[in-house]
Amino acid sequence: MTLTIPDPALVLLLGPSGAGKSTFAAAHFQPTEIVSSDAVRAMLTDDPGDQDASVEAFHVLSILVEGRLKRRLTTVVDATNLRAIDRKRYRRVAVRNGIPTVAIAFDLPPGLYHAHNSRRPDRVVDDLVVENQAGRMAQALADLPAEGYWAVHVLREADIGAAVDVVRGVSSAG
Repeated sequence: MTLTIPDPALVLLLGPSGAGKSTFAAAHFQPTEIVSSDAVRAMLTDDPGDQDASVEAFHVLSILVEGRLKRRLTTVVDATNLRAIDRKRYRRVAVRNGIPTVAIAFDLPPGLYHAHNSRRPDRVVDDLVVENQAGRMAQALADLPAEGYWAVHVLREADIGAAVDVVRGVSSAG
């Protein structure tokens, strides 16, 4: 499977905890291109799972996203991104900077999110939280087509095990 994204681009990864977003990002993007909510929480508290630091973490994440897009740098937001209002805020920054936005959604069976989550080396998210996130995934997928992305790529279970290539193209924006 080949996913084409413009360069530069804002790439929003969508999916519950345990979907494989961070693994995918690390395999296909440079470390400096990835802005991760877990990594920012870890920088603030030494614990990527410290939800008490989420408000500050997402404030810092937003500053990083805005700074990178202002400089026309490909930026990957590694967070659940399950709320339409959050995706809209990131897209607005991208539009303001003439950068197209691509959504990559991880639509897996809920049991797979749980299985991946239980094997995470750094932290395990509570099962009820993962279940809630998995329940919100269907609405996020339904909303994506109308949100105005340059492209929406949906990875399903079969795609995760297969070779996925990310190909960067020249952006016609800005």
